[in-house]
Amino acid sequence: MAVKWTGGHSSSILCLNVNTEGLVASGAERGELTLWDGRGALAGQLQLPKADDVTSVVFSPCHPTRLYASHGETISLLDARSLKEPIESFHVNEEEINCLSVNETDSFLAAADDSGAIKVMDLENKKVSRSLRHSNICSSVAFRPQRPQSLVSCGLDMQVMLWNLQKARPLWTTNLQECETEEDSPQSAGQFFNPPLAHSLSVASCGNIFGCGAQDGKVRIFRVTGVKFERELEFQGHSLGVSQVLFMPEAYRLLTGGNDGKVLLWDVSSDVGKQQKSPAKSLQRRKAQAPASTRKDGKLNKVASNEHTRVLPKLTIEHGEKVNWISCAELKGSKRVFVADQSSSVSVYPLPEP
Repeated sequence: MAVKWTGGHSSSILCLNVNTEGLVASGAERGELTLWDGRGALAGQLQLPKADDVTSVVFSPCHPTRLYASHGETISLLDARSLKEPIESFHVNEEEINCLSVNETDSFLAAADDSGAIKVMDLENKKVSRSLRHSNICSSVAFRPQRPQSLVSCGLDMQVMLWNLQKARPLWTTNLQECETEEDSPQSAGQFFNPPLAHSLSVASCGNIFGCGAQDGKVRIFRVTGVKFERELEFQGHSLGVSQVLFMPEAYRLLTGGNDGKVLLWDVSSDVGKQQKSPAKSLQRRKAQAPASTRKDGKLNKVASNEHTRVLPKLTIEHGEKVNWISCAELKGSKRVFVADQSSSVSVYPLPEP
């Protein structure tokens, strides 16, 4: 059963983040920003200027009192110890921002927006150092742990991209529709109405494994190898679009939230993270083992694509409302998942230990 944190907002909560000290930030429609302590008591409230929706909140990994919030095309820097007027505001994006990410050295901040742009700010010099681009709305961006110059992004152009801050062009790009297997190709009726528009990204603590959630209800897990990445795993647990994916601090435990009102906990540690396992070789091995009837034009038909049938969620939370955002933290010695939905309250669920 969920514990509900109420009284902090009057409208739908759109985003969440938790700092290293267990302080929870939530952003909502109409410029509402709220801080909660670990017990769900209000620790601060602020109405941001112009009452634009607060679409993303993120604490600095190095300075837990430093909070960045996006509202409209603006990024505001706030002090969580005293939630008052922004310390600084940055106007570097031309359209509404969807996602913020700060690298682990607190030297760069990336802001992805509706124009498809990702503006990367040098936080020391307080200016844009890189402007990266998708061809449609950029829905999510994430710096890679242990690699402060590297980030991944995804968007409604169905593209997943790997970037390095030394270059303005992506190092590697994958189109989720093009990398579908024959069985899932656009010829199948469902694909016409449910293309894999990419909604959310999360990178595991190792920095080499990341997950992407898409409108077709699937979660795809990729492995970065040098300047490219390869799809390592694909599975489906949601009947509607996957709005949120979040790798937990323990390696390869993953939370997903969907438009179907479910929050699922996955453990993919037995499927990924084996350094000795080459994704290309394992796919070749599956091809070699596949009966001839499943091969077509050198592609593997159902054997590879149906690998998601063996990945099952460890926990299913029937939340009941479309999930806008999920976050996770350890409070009072046990793991909790925080869920934001169409309502004005934060739902908090306990999570089992691994």
